[in-house]
Amino acid sequence: MKILKKAFKIFGLVVLALMASICIYACASVPKLSKSDKAMIAAVMQAPLPELVNGETGFADSQSHRIWYERIRPEKNVKGSVLLIMGHGNDALSWPPDFISGFTDQGYEVIRFDHRGTGLSTSTEKWKKKNAYTLTDMSEDVIAILNTIGLKKAHIVGVSMGGMIAQLVAINHPEKIETLSLIMTTGDALGEEPEPMSEELLPKMISAVLKHGVFGGKKGKIKLQLVQRKLLMGDATGDIDVQEMAETSLYNQVKRDGYHFITARHHQQAILLSSSRYAPLQKIQLPTLVIHGELDPVIPISHGKKLAETIPNTSHFWVANMGHDLPEAAIPEICEEMMLHFEQSK
Repeated sequence: MKILKKAFKIFGLVVLALMASICIYACASVPKLSKSDKAMIAAVMQAPLPELVNGETGFADSQSHRIWYERIRPEKNVKGSVLLIMGHGNDALSWPPDFISGFTDQGYEVIRFDHRGTGLSTSTEKWKKKNAYTLTDMSEDVIAILNTIGLKKAHIVGVSMGGMIAQLVAINHPEKIETLSLIMTTGDALGEEPEPMSEELLPKMISAVLKHGVFGGKKGKIKLQLVQRKLLMGDATGDIDVQEMAETSLYNQVKRDGYHFITARHHQQAILLSSSRYAPLQKIQLPTLVIHGELDPVIPISHGKKLAETIPNTSHFWVANMGHDLPEAAIPEICEEMMLHFEQSK
């Protein structure tokens, strides 16, 4: 019996040592923050937080979910409405302020919202894998927002998973769409063609959560947002507005409901439950713009090219120095391209 207990003890120590080694190796693969990054984060934590929600806010009821949204109006007369659909695991505040002002400065109102399980959106039902919601369900959140606001149509813009949701809105509710803009997304996340989506980044993203997000407190979660942004850039180069990202992260933690890491798993399940959309996309007749970064480390640009070839009446814009994010340097030209897209649809 003593020998057996000793064997179990040794086995336990070996397992712990192995897990520790894996964690050390995994954390070593995470990009390191510079001294200036850390100094800026420390400064933001000491300074008063700016108000990041200045528009008209409300909730839309969709199935068992209450979806929080914000309606940001321009100073000029409203030319139209732009509804933004963010990627998986992210909320309304993930949209870069310059991207939003790129529309409002040109007279368009912007509507952004918190996905299910993020920000201030809530549910009356606990998520269970056996009855998990799908991307089609999440597309109904968009319709619920438009109906709650009283908008007949909007320019629909989706990035990554948000682009997948936007496709389903176009397939099932084309009458609600003025124009469709699909950014760094795909018509089939699980397909082998044009090429499989990259899985190399996922372990690094998880490692970043282990290193910064679990025990790091508020400062750790700010670091996590910054590190994950660096990972999503891939081989693309360019500066990141660290102050802006730190203020957004801290605002989310202090004035909203913070971050729920498990939500990313729920959204991933929604993606896994979805089938290819390429066949129905061939039938939509909506002015469509496909935008993709040539250096996207998550969804290769070949997916954007296949979307552009599949959807009728589609134009495209390939961004040379762009990964799986909206880089500050590329936002002006992306917004300019989208303005042309909106105007040409009239």
